[in-house]
Formats: sequence, structure tokens, C-alpha cells
Amino acid sequence: MRFEIAFESDSFIRLPIQYNYVIQGMIYRHLGHEYSGQLHDEGYAYEKRNFKLFTFSRLSGKFQQNRESNEILFFQSVALTISSPIERFIYELGYSLLVSDELHLGDNLVKVSSFNALPEPEITSSEIIGMLSPITVYSTLRTEDNKVKTYYYTPYEEEFSRLIESNIRKKYALIYEKEPNDDQTLSIKPIKVGKNSEVILKYKDTIVKAWRGIYLLEGDPGLIKVAYDSGLGSKNSQGFGCFRFLRKGDNYD
Repeated sequence: MRFEIAFESDSFIRLPIQYNYVIQGMIYRHLGHEYSGQLHDEGYAYEKRNFKLFTFSRLSGKFQQNRESNEILFFQSVALTISSPIERFIYELGYSLLVSDELHLGDNLVKVSSFNALPEPEITSSEIIGMLSPITVYSTLRTEDNKVKTYYYTPYEEEFSRLIESNIRKKYALIYEKEPNDDQTLSIKPIKVGKNSEVILKYKDTIVKAWRGIYLLEGDPGLIKVAYDSGLGSKNSQGFGCFRFLRKGDNYD
């Protein structure tokens, strides 16, 4: 489930260039207090992992960047896509955003200019997708001198697809309260992903390497649906891994 929401302001919408945490903070503030705290602190547990089971896109709209002040200025309006397989999350968040007298996006006072609950897509076993927010896949390793190191995979490494499938299978088990069958598989292949597709973002004090681009998802439609609702890869609730299906006639740039 997902919705698109647009915000507008009487002047520029001024945000830090690295604004993912601003969007995430707005989302948590507009969930019910009890649910927001539980989701933020605990999430949904699978073995030793905790998942938030939501994702969101980058902001879209006309903008200019000011590198000196480390700010991005949107021209009065921005649009955002938010997605989750959890009905409570979608309903609480959507309702709160629509009825709030005052909405703050960072330090900006904004109002909702449009809200669109998107219809559920028809999903096949082979789908071309475009990233609405970049996808990140990584492993935490320990070096010979016992230091922790984070290794980020590229879409051209085998582990990229394998780890994505493993991640989606865990999310499937959480959502449907049963493990997917062995014949339910998922793979991802880059179609239009080059050097310029790599982005390096900063979430609070953490540097994250991630990838934009066009990809081919193949496998079980149920697993693809889980990926669509909850996000591909890691750090989904920090604004990574949100995508859309590309259909005939869509712009692949």
C-alpha cells in the first residue's frame, strides 16, 4: 500500500541537502504516540533483526541547491511517495497528515495540496522498475585487527541480488506470518545502471553508498509485492529502496 502526498508553502521550502532524516522524523511525528514509539524503538522482529516495514521516495519538485549553506530550496511545493505493507501505518499516517492544522517539514510550515492513495498494481513474475529512492545493500565485516567495516555492494556483484532476496524473504515471513516456500525466489539485475547511478548520502552521521537506476526484478509476484510495499535492500525507513514499476510508454531515463 502506498500514497503520494504533495506539500506547498507560501515561500521556499528550505531543507538540508541530506534531508532523509527530516522526512523520517515527520513520519514518526504523525503516527500515534504509542505506535510511533513501538515502531521506532522495536519495529517488527525477525530472529535477531528488526524491520520498520516502510519506505519513502526522494522529494520531487523544482529546486536549487546552495552548496555553501548545505541547503536545498524547493520552489513552494514538493511531492513524496510513502509505502508500507502495514495497514495501521498507512491509515494512521495518512489521516494525521490530512487533518493536522499545522504541518512542519523541517523548519518549514507547509500544507497538504494533494493526497492520492495509489491503486494496487498488477504484478507479474518479471518487472522493470525505476528507483524513487536509491537502493543500498551492505554487509558488516570484521577486519583482521578486529575493527568493524561496512562493505557496500554494487548491483553488479552476486551478493547484491542474494542479500536482497534474503531480506525480502524475512519481510515476507513477518507480513504473512509464514515462511515463503523454497520455490518462491527473487532476483534483481541492473538494466540501466552506470557510474553516475551511484550516490553517496549522509544519514545523520552515517555515510551511505546507494544506487539509482533501472532494474529487472524476476521471481515470485508475492515477493515482488513485499519489495514494492516495504522497499528493496536495507535502510528502507531512512529513505532507501522505494521504487515504481515501469510500464510501456514510461520514461526510462
